[in-house]
Amino acid sequence: MPTNAASTPNTASTAPRTSAEIVSQPALWRQAAQSLPRHTAALPRRGERVAAVGCGTSWFMAQSYAALREGGGHGETDAFAASEFPHGRRYDRILAITRSGTTTEVLDLLHRVQGTTPTSAITADPATPVMRAADAVVVLDFADEESVVQTRFATTSLALLRAHLEAQDALPVGVRPLDAAIRDAERAVVEPLDAAVCGAEQFTFLGVGWTSGLALEAGLKMREAAGAWTEAYPAMEYRHGPISITGPGRVVWAFGPLPAGLADDVARVDGTLVATSTGAATGLDPLADLIRAQRLAVVLAEARGYDPDRPRNLTRSVVLGDSHV
Repeated sequence: MPTNAASTPNTASTAPRTSAEIVSQPALWRQAAQSLPRHTAALPRRGERVAAVGCGTSWFMAQSYAALREGGGHGETDAFAASEFPHGRRYDRILAITRSGTTTEVLDLLHRVQGTTPTSAITADPATPVMRAADAVVVLDFADEESVVQTRFATTSLALLRAHLEAQDALPVGVRPLDAAIRDAERAVVEPLDAAVCGAEQFTFLGVGWTSGLALEAGLKMREAAGAWTEAYPAMEYRHGPISITGPGRVVWAFGPLPAGLADDVARVDGTLVATSTGAATGLDPLADLIRAQRLAVVLAEARGYDPDRPRNLTRSVVLGDSHV
């Protein structure tokens, strides 16, 4: 999905649909985890070599899943934008994430590998071409969205995939990391956003490991909904150039553990640091923290007179004509 656009002017007096979809996420994550037994057969088996693919937000969720899966010892896992899939490389399974089920690049990939590589897909709409293009499909229609900007479908997909990994690890129900993430999400939808963050002019999002995908997604949400100036990097890369943009009135937002010394570096250049996990002090689960970034995108959009439900230049799905390359 394009990322270089601001929203259209907001002339409606009602709250954005995006806001309602954002606050629904804790309940949807819980529902996804409870639905896991119905979907296990469609999801990657432990030990499979997997490629996770998507476009835009779905690609970033694929990146987070790939890092979680491989880092947890479940099997080699790569993530690609669907248009950049390396067709000369062998995989035991391709997992596609597509909210609409109509995205051209995802469908092209699934059709091209049909009959040669097992494929699975996660979608929100069971009445779309992905149902025929993939060998197995997980339908999360309860997490579908009216807003063009993706929020709850993407995070619910990742919540389901986290639940699957935790179940494969035989972690007890009730004490799994996702259980804590859902409780954190219930906090994230209601806790006030810091005024200094809401008034900032620029945002740099950072992540480590699986949270790097979340950092990329936070930056995308801010650009899509509010036309905000955002950047995103792996946290250790921050010192290798991106720190040059930080200063008074500019925010560095870190998802997950903060590398040693980075807080001091941000303070030295007078930036504002947002971090939920530093050293032994742990705050929100990174996926729950993404909810706060989504809320911030809506706040900024409204402050600028934009409609976060209908961003300029964006549509629900990118469907290309026959002439696309």
